[in-house]
Amino acid sequence: MKVKSIISKSIMALLAVFALTACGDNVDYEYSNYHCNLTIDNAVHLDATLASAMNALSPGVFTTIKPLYKDGTNYFYFKNNQGMESEKRFNAIDDKLQSHLRIGMNGGLIVGFGNLDTPARFFAYDLQCPNCFDLNAPPLRSYELTVSGTGIAACKTCKRTYNLNTGGNIVSGEKGKTMTRYRASTAGPNGLLRVY
Repeated sequence: MKVKSIISKSIMALLAVFALTACGDNVDYEYSNYHCNLTIDNAVHLDATLASAMNALSPGVFTTIKPLYKDGTNYFYFKNNQGMESEKRFNAIDDKLQSHLRIGMNGGLIVGFGNLDTPARFFAYDLQCPNCFDLNAPPLRSYELTVSGTGIAACKTCKRTYNLNTGGNIVSGEKGKTMTRYRASTAGPNGLLRVY
């Protein structure tokens, strides 16, 4: 009886090891293990470009968020895929949080509601191409994606395109990684945006 118990426990342990290693390096995790730290209170900023991406009633609108420093002052720069763009100066809370601010791996995010799910799903993506950009390869080179009016992000270097409406999957080009996604929440167009 003891032998059967030992064999059974050994088999279970081996199965657990195989289950943990079966996926190998080909796992495509839903969210990045690199964590952003961005909170924008649009009830204070009242930015229409940012609000357009935080509105569940207008899915398919995606806004790029980047930090901008000019004339000795910090700003948020917003540009959506419908042609709107704006800048909002950091307020006192933004300035206080700036030392902990992380807007993507290389200073940029894309946020918005996808237009293919009901209810619409809110997404936050890194602005860098996941197949060209490497955070661990100095010197750091930027491979920013451009976003079309239909919610397709394109990389001019590798020529891959990604669908922002469906989680950032590759829609054309060679096989590779899907877009880098972050956990995010929004409290509506003039509410709080958090990307973490």
